[in-house]
Amino acid sequence: MTEPQARRDVPSARATLRILMHLAAQRGPVPAQSIATAVGLPRSTAYRLLAVLQEEGFVLHYPELGRYGIGVSAFELSSGFSRQEPLARLGRPILAALVDRIGETAHLAVLHGRDVLYLVEERAPRRPALVTDVGVRLPSHLTASGRALLATLPRSQLRALFPDRTAFAQRTDAGVTRYSELTRLLDRVRADGYAAEDGDVTAGKASVAVAVRDHAGWPAAGIAVTFARETIPPERWPDLAAEVHLHAAELSRRIRGRL
Repeated sequence: MTEPQARRDVPSARATLRILMHLAAQRGPVPAQSIATAVGLPRSTAYRLLAVLQEEGFVLHYPELGRYGIGVSAFELSSGFSRQEPLARLGRPILAALVDRIGETAHLAVLHGRDVLYLVEERAPRRPALVTDVGVRLPSHLTASGRALLATLPRSQLRALFPDRTAFAQRTDAGVTRYSELTRLLDRVRADGYAAEDGDVTAGKASVAVAVRDHAGWPAAGIAVTFARETIPPERWPDLAAEVHLHAAELSRRIRGRL
């Protein structure tokens, strides 16, 4: 292929990727016309690219609905993404830099059902071990990272995760116990721009956290810092959260997301 030919092929490659990204962000299959409109393509071009993607297994066609959705090959790509543990690999040096900056332990967690699953922990020098070790799961509504992530979810999804009071597990005497309390807490998280917890996981310990978003704006992970409550009073938490924001933004950039 000559260089001019290669340059002519680039727009098609970009259009194909835009179609896949658009489909991946949808809740279900969508009509070809809406795909063409969303990605700014002529309808004939969109149909042509969808046909190729369908042949290769990246797109499924639902003939009865006249709609298109993500195919198995696209799922295999996402499985490869998971196998390579990109969040942990990309997040570890960012957390190390955050710990060097603030001198407190930091961790990276993802939502896993109603829990958060900890993928990375960077312990600060001369700081004790925490319960947030790698592989540990904790109730999301109790943790700062979990609250930061829950605050990004649609209300319907949040309600599905917490249908009744039995969904609110507790570790200490503190903590959220009802859905109405959770929604008020998450409203405050959105207003403040960061999440916090104060003794809800471990007595005497507090945390602040920020959500990291992916390319579609969905929560990919939460970065949190945990510290002894007596060493950093609440009036200093916004400044601490600002440092976490900077590092969360860098991780979001690295996974081609946004803060």
